[in-house]
Amino acid sequence: MTRIPILFEDGEALVIDKPAGLPIERPRRGGPSLEDHFEELKLGFQRAPVPVHRIDTDTSGCLLLARNPKALKRFAKSFEERLVEKRYLGALAGVPAESEGTIELSLSKISSAENGWRMIAAKKGKPSVTHWRMLNEKDGHALLEFRPETGRTHQIRVHCEAGLGMPLLGDPVYGDGKGAPRTMLHAAAITIPREGKSPIAATAPLPQDFAALGFVDG
Repeated sequence: MTRIPILFEDGEALVIDKPAGLPIERPRRGGPSLEDHFEELKLGFQRAPVPVHRIDTDTSGCLLLARNPKALKRFAKSFEERLVEKRYLGALAGVPAESEGTIELSLSKISSAENGWRMIAAKKGKPSVTHWRMLNEKDGHALLEFRPETGRTHQIRVHCEAGLGMPLLGDPVYGDGKGAPRTMLHAAAITIPREGKSPIAATAPLPQDFAALGFVDG
């Protein structure tokens, strides 16, 4: 048994349920990271698995790891060609007026010495598209399902703040960081098609900190 929950496993892939707060790569200042678990995630293989994509340190849920270089190349191509289906859940610091919609914004990166870097909506940025619908609401906050078509950095977080006019609960960059102990975003499901084989499909259960806010998935 590993300390990181495994949601899917076969000869070329693992999907893990990454805990919130655990960075994928070791921070410059040091400290724990997913790299600490690569040895145990070999699961009998000689090679350690390699993350195919990125999710934020605060984000929990589905993360795809490739178990060999050929698989890594194929999976990376699937992401580039937008063949991967991703489903996220986010707790919003408010309740949107509509029950569903699509956000389309071009995003660009800015940085300053005082505030570090962040993404903003900008006409000259890279296009990004997220489909969303509201699942339930509790105490003035809403649980939303997000299905992003693109995979821009901080895409869902910016789309909440700039597209819906209200950030995710706990987001310290695009919101005030209040209402939750972390940015409330969860990678709930992922599906990766494969030629000649059944797709990789995994679902990560709703985290306890979402449930503690009174939310249920569905």
